[in-house]
Amino acid sequence: MGKSRLWKALWAAGAFGCIAALAPAGSASAAENAETESAQDGTGSGEAQELEAISVVGSRRYGRSSETLTPVPVDVIPMTDFAEKGAQFDVAQALQFIAPSFNSTRQTGADNADLVDSAMLRGLGSDQTLVLVNGKRQHQAAVVNIFGARNRGNTGTDFNTLPPLAIERIEVLRDGAAAQYGSDAIAGVVNVVMKKTPGCESVLGFGQYSRGDGENTQASAYCGFELANGGTIALTGEWLKRGRSDRSEPRGSPRTIGDTKMDNRTLFLNGEIPLGDVANFYFSGGYQDRYASSGAFGRGGIGSDDIPSRNSAAMYPDGFVPFINADIEDRTLIAGVWANIGEWRADFSQTYGYNELLNNISNTLNASIANEDLLNGGQGLSPNKFDAGGYAFTQYTTNVDFSRYLDSVLAGTNVAFGLERRRENYEIVAGERGSWDDFDGPGGGNAGSQGYPGFQPGDETDSSRTSWAAYGDVEFNWTDRFMTGVAGRFEDYDDFGKTTTGKLTSSFKATDTLLLRGSASTGFRAPSLQQRDFQSTYTEFVGGDPLDILLARNGSAIANAAGVDLLREEKATSYTLGFAWSPLDNLTVTVDGYRIDIDDRVVLSGQFGVDSPAISDALRQMLIDEGVGAAAFFVNAADTRTTGIDLTIAHSTQVGDGELTTYFGLNHGKTEITKVNVPAPLLTAPEGAETFLSDRERRFIEDGAPSTKATLTFDYSIGQWDAMFKIIHFGSQTLGSFSGPPVFLEYGAKTSADASVTYAFNDKVKLTVGAANIFDQFPDRQNPDETDNGHVYDSVQFGLNGTSYFTRLAVKF
Repeated sequence: MGKSRLWKALWAAGAFGCIAALAPAGSASAAENAETESAQDGTGSGEAQELEAISVVGSRRYGRSSETLTPVPVDVIPMTDFAEKGAQFDVAQALQFIAPSFNSTRQTGADNADLVDSAMLRGLGSDQTLVLVNGKRQHQAAVVNIFGARNRGNTGTDFNTLPPLAIERIEVLRDGAAAQYGSDAIAGVVNVVMKKTPGCESVLGFGQYSRGDGENTQASAYCGFELANGGTIALTGEWLKRGRSDRSEPRGSPRTIGDTKMDNRTLFLNGEIPLGDVANFYFSGGYQDRYASSGAFGRGGIGSDDIPSRNSAAMYPDGFVPFINADIEDRTLIAGVWANIGEWRADFSQTYGYNELLNNISNTLNASIANEDLLNGGQGLSPNKFDAGGYAFTQYTTNVDFSRYLDSVLAGTNVAFGLERRRENYEIVAGERGSWDDFDGPGGGNAGSQGYPGFQPGDETDSSRTSWAAYGDVEFNWTDRFMTGVAGRFEDYDDFGKTTTGKLTSSFKATDTLLLRGSASTGFRAPSLQQRDFQSTYTEFVGGDPLDILLARNGSAIANAAGVDLLREEKATSYTLGFAWSPLDNLTVTVDGYRIDIDDRVVLSGQFGVDSPAISDALRQMLIDEGVGAAAFFVNAADTRTTGIDLTIAHSTQVGDGELTTYFGLNHGKTEITKVNVPAPLLTAPEGAETFLSDRERRFIEDGAPSTKATLTFDYSIGQWDAMFKIIHFGSQTLGSFSGPPVFLEYGAKTSADASVTYAFNDKVKLTVGAANIFDQFPDRQNPDETDNGHVYDSVQFGLNGTSYFTRLAVKF
């Protein structure tokens, strides 16, 4: 593991070299630009678009074009308007305020979870949603979320490694699909389709919060070329810099609460080139280098009641805020060939993904070094910056897929089958000794860099696993109104074993305007290597007091002493039933109800302290020897049931000389824990079951997202003007407290709004100004000793920063 700057330089040089060698002389014409725009809107028919047969996620039939005709619910979200006119500056936040079933709230006070935004569908975990890029499995981030009010204990995919200007559309399949796509697709699938239409465009954006901080500065450029042989190649570059925001109270206290400081540099290449008359070579590649910095819990000054033993009078007499900094590197590479072999379409592809996070902690100290220095006659000094180590995740995926549409069988039948091999690797590297060691002896609670202790040599790992899969998928069109689909998938993992999943879908066109649809499926999620092999010692503040906790690796001596079994796969059963109705040419309504049952969910357990009567004497001594006050584990701890309903309404009409487009989307859902699976050795005392999955941990699972989320958007275009007004409603959330029942953190429902105005100077230049959260809404205030981040409210619903203002300039050339 290590920073590959040479790789970056060669990748960029090769990308630009390909464009220089393959692109025809001259830039895209105005006519080509116009065609590009219409193609992105789904109305164009340019030669570049004809290269790629279109397939919407959820079906392996090529040529299906309308999401309202699919047997399962799929949202198709064009991204051009967001990239040119949106109030948010990254993909995760854009989807947060567009798609009601999608949730991604920036965290603060959650260590590395502050640096990588996680996302979820239908209130389930971020690792229970599969993410594809151009239909190929995207790798997950290396980080596992230990803190935060959502996705606690989960891994997930970092959407923000993809530049918005490079994206044509995002397809959100709101249905279980593990039988079609494999592990993780329990809540659904998000397929990000990258753009490769001809034309060039640049977007400049700036925004900041009304309180004068959290500046976002964005510069992005896209250029797509149509090659002489009919192929296409597109390159996108983006620089996005975000300033730190601070909502701590009072301002200037030793705490920083708000957005992470971030500096992203991203490059993305996408294209397709014909190889004769029957085959096409396609490729995509992305590289992002990110520097991110977040404030940890503050340490009080000497003489205060706030952790004086973890400070030095010579260094921070008035207290300090340690900063958790990271260099994050992300790489994506997709290469493949699709060809027509007789009547069959064959697709051979190789995908590579890599995500690395290396921590350094600044504005900190190792209090044990300062204490030792003081005992040796010094001033009580320590280094104020440490290399804390880090982790990396690598994924290689090989796919062979075949598909054929048989128009002579029934009213048309599609047959698809294929094979997949996936190789994954996870690494943890230790930090420098000063970031983790206790120099004045164990038990003092002063070890390591304050804010984020580094990984220790015993935490290091370099582990891998391999899986194989085979699938089959058939869609029967019995008539031109009635279809059924059946899919099956077998997978074999070299750690936990084999699994078989299946899916049935059906749709019936009851009238020319009403489509009834439904599905039933089984699914699974393999425990991530990040959950299986992660180990670290960290500090959690319980009621304002520090507690050093060892998150013990699954299969380690400590985990075995607690009776924790080796992690196995989560198993799911999903049902969806709904309809799509278009009573008018300009009106579409979809309603879909769903139920998702999951057994053996992998959960981060509660912390078992050394004084807990639920642990054995042997385990207690192990923790004392490690110099920690408690231990936690990843466990197949809970069975859950999630039920809910999705509603969408889309309408457009002429109003005066302009056109008004209205969209309403709503998701209402509920997750309940139906069973808790406590290891037998932890049930020796009544406290064991409560500690294992306390009310606080249960509510992270059951209330990790608002029960209701809705958006209502009005977009009015007239002449050169376009005005947008969007209302966003977040339902209530109830989180647990450190004190436990009857103390709860009640976050009431909140409604916010965004607004913007765009003026097009001509066909090529448009300027947008606007504001987000114009009502300046904040979550309900709580007791900071009870919240997860130690602030007066957690980062829930829409976040905790208040109103922001923004402007964007989009130029085509």
